[in-house]
Amino acid sequence: MPPQKALNAAAWTGLALMGLMWGGSFLAIELMLRQIPVETLVALRVTGGALALWAYVLVMGLPVPRTVGPWIAFLLIGGINVAMPFGLITWGQQHITSGLAGILNATTAILGPLVATLAFADERLGARKAAGVTLGFLGVATIIGLEALHSFDMRSAGQMALIGASMCYAIGAALARVHLTDMRLEVSAAGMIAGAAVWMVPVALWRNGLPDFTVFTPTTWGAWAYISVFSTALAYLILFRVIKSAGSGNATLVTLFVAPVSVVLGALVLGETLRINAYFGFALIAAGLLVIDGRLLRLFAPAPKA
Repeated sequence: MPPQKALNAAAWTGLALMGLMWGGSFLAIELMLRQIPVETLVALRVTGGALALWAYVLVMGLPVPRTVGPWIAFLLIGGINVAMPFGLITWGQQHITSGLAGILNATTAILGPLVATLAFADERLGARKAAGVTLGFLGVATIIGLEALHSFDMRSAGQMALIGASMCYAIGAALARVHLTDMRLEVSAAGMIAGAAVWMVPVALWRNGLPDFTVFTPTTWGAWAYISVFSTALAYLILFRVIKSAGSGNATLVTLFVAPVSVVLGALVLGETLRINAYFGFALIAAGLLVIDGRLLRLFAPAPKA
């Protein structure tokens, strides 16, 4: 059996940093949606992120792929792991609060191990991870509520969009580990985000035409800069390092950090409030993630007898 991927201190630090950056992205999206339609917002986000990443690659003189295969992978994974989830999240946030979006985004870490165990021999699910995944699904059910079964509305649709985005992330993380971690991480991230831009820019132009930058407020400009440079470019650089060292399933644990950041920022900046079932649901999801990781359980395990 191949050695199982595990989280070391550097990987945990990377997860925490990504959690802060991506936690703030939900607030930035909420602020940008006041002036920018969904497709254009996503196109601006990935275009800004791609420009920042490729500028870094060129300045550092990093080797760029010269064969067709990696560019096809950039396009494929950019669509699945970036364009689709960014679009679903942004659309969903028209109907749910930024804090709730951050909580539902945590389902990525529940779906991630399921996809990884199907794809990789060194990321097996096992009984402990299966129990954690079960807790996570109970948390999702608690958040959405039974009423969604008989009165499906736009709020329910927004929540389902966030879960769909999480599935895209889980599949995309596995594809990224297979196709993009054998080259320089910065190039992988730049290519993937650029691949997303190839998908989203034509869609945005077809749906909405060119954006009118002259009407953007300073808040919109600031949110765009943040979501492009920090939540997209820098965060994805860190993500590839975590995937390479700890595996795609473990990398999805970043959502354990994202949710609290999004809830706090939504409350402080936007005055958002969440229903109590959202907090109970997140508690179950967080418990599931801790069970999946296993470190907390080992603290309470009996010491081996001498």
